[in-house]
Amino acid sequence: MKVIVAEHMGMCFGVRDAIRDTEKIETPNLVTINGELVHNQQIQERLRSRGFHIIPELQRSQVPSTRDVLITAHGISNRERNRLVDAGKKLIDTTCPLVRRVHEAAMNFKRSGCLVIITGRHGHVEVEGIIGDLERYVIVESVDEVESYDAGKIGIVCQSTTPPYLAEEIVAAIRAKNRGKIVQFADTICRPTRERQESMEELLEKVEAVVVVGGRNSNNTRQLGKLAESQGVPWIHVQSPGDLEPEWFEPYSIVGLTAGTSTPDSTITAICEALLQIDSNAVVGSGSWAQVSANGIPRDNLCEIADSGRSGQVRNPCPR
Repeated sequence: MKVIVAEHMGMCFGVRDAIRDTEKIETPNLVTINGELVHNQQIQERLRSRGFHIIPELQRSQVPSTRDVLITAHGISNRERNRLVDAGKKLIDTTCPLVRRVHEAAMNFKRSGCLVIITGRHGHVEVEGIIGDLERYVIVESVDEVESYDAGKIGIVCQSTTPPYLAEEIVAAIRAKNRGKIVQFADTICRPTRERQESMEELLEKVEAVVVVGGRNSNNTRQLGKLAESQGVPWIHVQSPGDLEPEWFEPYSIVGLTAGTSTPDSTITAICEALLQIDSNAVVGSGSWAQVSANGIPRDNLCEIADSGRSGQVRNPCPR
């Protein structure tokens, strides 16, 4: 079996920064994390083991018992922020700056009198934070949900992890069904999402099946899987090496590997190693499709990638 790894995958800077800032906290038992810091089970378990209090995302309306409250990378509304401050809470804010950009764009549309449309997942914590400061809004998850809206001005923003192709389709459908109205679009999809989607598209051209690593609640991980489905490529969603099922890989000789933005580098490396152990003849493909025996691959090269065929170069995407 040949394993090819996506060029761009795994943690984005927003997730890394949130984790870094959280791990610097010296008294975790005095801090409540307002939801999941990032959508990754291993990280959640690690934070609990350190003593952090964690409020489940569906229960974030309750007032935390600790004075210090950590806002996750997904952000919250200004209304929620004010509610916590009024309750005497001190906020530790790890909101991703690219999520802040979505909030700012939505508020700009609100101030200009627009009906605000958010392309994103219903109930997702990032989307809930965006709509928390809006009175007139619509959440659109698919083209099928687009309607003719009772508004002369429409402003569209995207959940930061919306697949670019989906945003384009939804915006086109909104314009088509709302002719004669002012329709403005602020492209607030984050760059890491774009890079991972583009790398996935390149990967799907080279493989027979793909492993997508990420948390069960991770929207961008889910969207990577949907992209595989749209191309007719079988995929399996795993969170750890223990989720791999050797028999699932029996029909395939070329398998891809990618990961969502909440996946730690250590998890990616562990799963890459596990994939190579499933088949005693497993190899890692390079940009020139060179085959290297798994038994002869140094640990530092386990995650060599097929780099879109660029001059046969081999890169290493898995930081140690």
